[in-house]
Amino acid sequence: MAYKNIGEYGLIGNSHAAALVSTDGSVDWCCLPRFDSPSIFAAILDDEKGGRFHIKPQTPFQSHQAYLPNSNVLETTFRTGTGTAKVIDFMPCYRTSPRRLAHVTEIHRLVECSEGQMPLEVVFEPRLNYARGETSMSASKYGVVARREAEAATLSSSIPFAVNGNTAIASFTLAQGQKAAFVLRYGSAQPRHPDRYGSPGKLERTMAYWQRKAEDCTFTGPWRDAIVRSYLTLHLLVYSPTGAIIAAPTTSLPEQIGGERNWDYRFTWLRDASLTLTAFFHLGHADEARGFMNWLLTVCVKCGPKTQILYDIDFEDPLNEQELDHFKGYRNSQPVRIGNDAYRQRQLDVFGEVLEAAYEYLNIGGRITRRTWGLLESFVDAACILWKWPDQGIWEIRGGPYHFVHSKFMCWVAVDRGIKIAEKLGHRKNLKRWRKAAQEIREDILTKGWNPERQAFTQHYGTTALDASNLLMTFFDFLPISDERITSTIERTVEELSWNGLLRRYRTDETDDGLSGTEGAFLWCSFWLVRSLLRMGRLEEAVALYERLVGYSNHLGLLPEMIDPSTGEALGNFPQALTHLGVIITGLELTSALKEGKRK
Repeated sequence: MAYKNIGEYGLIGNSHAAALVSTDGSVDWCCLPRFDSPSIFAAILDDEKGGRFHIKPQTPFQSHQAYLPNSNVLETTFRTGTGTAKVIDFMPCYRTSPRRLAHVTEIHRLVECSEGQMPLEVVFEPRLNYARGETSMSASKYGVVARREAEAATLSSSIPFAVNGNTAIASFTLAQGQKAAFVLRYGSAQPRHPDRYGSPGKLERTMAYWQRKAEDCTFTGPWRDAIVRSYLTLHLLVYSPTGAIIAAPTTSLPEQIGGERNWDYRFTWLRDASLTLTAFFHLGHADEARGFMNWLLTVCVKCGPKTQILYDIDFEDPLNEQELDHFKGYRNSQPVRIGNDAYRQRQLDVFGEVLEAAYEYLNIGGRITRRTWGLLESFVDAACILWKWPDQGIWEIRGGPYHFVHSKFMCWVAVDRGIKIAEKLGHRKNLKRWRKAAQEIREDILTKGWNPERQAFTQHYGTTALDASNLLMTFFDFLPISDERITSTIERTVEELSWNGLLRRYRTDETDDGLSGTEGAFLWCSFWLVRSLLRMGRLEEAVALYERLVGYSNHLGLLPEMIDPSTGEALGNFPQALTHLGVIITGLELTSALKEGKRK
C-alpha cells in the first residue's frame, strides 16, 4: 500500500498510550501498553512489515474524518455508491478517582451504517515487538488472538474472522441502523463477546472526560478552536501515572523525506515540560500548571544539578539508541531509530528552563519549600560554573560541541530567575555572587556572541552562522525589543533562515551538526517570529503569520514538527507537543494584544 502523507492521520489515546488512525480507517501506528512500548502496528514505518488494523468499505469510497465535538474521540465517515457508514475510534479515558485515570489498554472501533448499506472489510495484522520475529494468529468464537513469545493481544468481535498466516480478515455487510464492534485489548489471550467490554458506557465516560477538559478553557477569542484543539492534543501526550509529557507519540518520521534525520520522540524533555507549565498558566489552569511543576521537581530532585535534558516517562534513562534495520522507514527514510542517545548530551539551557518554570510557578501562587529552594539554588550555582563550557545546544547537535549563544543566555536566565526567586523568598546569602555571575555571562555574550559585521547574534562563538533560537533573547528579558541588536538579529534571521516565509532552525550547510542532508522549516521557530513581530508592534504581520501557521494544521487541527515550505507537506514526528504549545502560547498573546488594542 502507498504511504499516506504524515498529516493524513488522527490521534487517539488514553494518557498512557496513543494510536494514529488514517483518513481511510487504518491504525498504522500504535504502541501498547504505553507510549514507549514496542509497536503493535507500524505500517507508517514499513507498509509491508509494520502491521496495521484496517476497517474500510469493500468498494470505492470517499472518507471524511473529524473529532466528535470538544473531544479526542475520532469519527471517520465513509460514503460509497450504496450507502454511508461511520467508524468511531477511541481509547477509554476517564477518571476512576479524583486523581487517577482508568488504565484500560483497549482500542474500541465501533462501526454503524447510517444510510443504505455497505460491504466492509477488516484487516487485522498486528506485528508485535516492532515486527521483530513472527506474530502468530489464531481464531476463536469471538475473535482473534495474536501472540509473540509471552506477549499477547486479542481482537474481539461478533463478526467471524478467517486467519491466513499472520493476518486475520473479516468481510461483512451492514444495512442502515446496523452496527458492529471491534475491541482490541492488549495483554489478553482470550477474546470475549464485544458486549462484555461495555463500549457504549466507556464511550460516554470518555466523551464526558474530554468535554470537561475543553469546557475548562473559558477564554474567548478568534483562535479559540485552534487553542482548545492544541490543549486537548497535549493531554493525549501526557503519561498520567507520572505526569510526564512526551515530545510526540511517534518515532523516525523524517525531517527530510529519504533522509537520515529520524528520531525517537516518545520521551519527555524538561524543556517541553517547562513550556507546558507556562501554557497552562496562561490558560488559567493553575492546578494543571502545579502538576507539571511537581513532575519537573520530581525529576530534578532525582538528579540534582547533573540533571539530563530528557527522560523516559518513568524518570529513568531512555532506551539506548538502536536502529531497526528490518524496517525500510517512512517512504524509505532510514534509519528507523528507537531510543534516543541525546540524553547523554550536555545542554546547558536546561538550567534556565527549570528556573523560568519555577519563577512562573511562584508567580501563580505556587509554594517553594525549603527543600525545593535548595534544589533550585544548586541549579543556579551549576549555571554559574558551567556556562563557560561548550555544549550540544538546544537542537542537540551531533557535531561540536560549541559555545552556543542560546545556551549561555539561558544560563543567564537561570541566574537571573534565581535572583528574583531569592528576593521574593527573602534568601539573600547568594545574591551578591549571583549578580556578579549574571553580569559576567551577559558581558561575555555581548562581546563574543554579537557579530558587528553580520549585525546579529550568531549561533555560537567563532561562527557567522545564524540560529533562530536567538529570537528568544527578548522573551526572557536578556535584552529589550527596543535594543537595535535585537531588532537587527530578527531581521537578519528572517533574511537568512526564512524559506517561503517559514523559519528553519539553522542552515544545515553552515552548521556541522553531524548529519547529512537538510530539513524542513521548524514550526516552533516560526511561532517565535510571530511573538517577536508582536513585541515590535507589527501586530498585523504577527496575526497574518500566526494564521498561516495554524493553517498548516491537518483536517483535525493537528500539527507536525516541521513543514516542507515548498509543498506544505508535514515532516517529522506527529503530532508535536512543541508546535501545539506554540499555538497556545502565541495565540493567547495575540488575543491579549487584540483586546488591549480595542480597549485603547
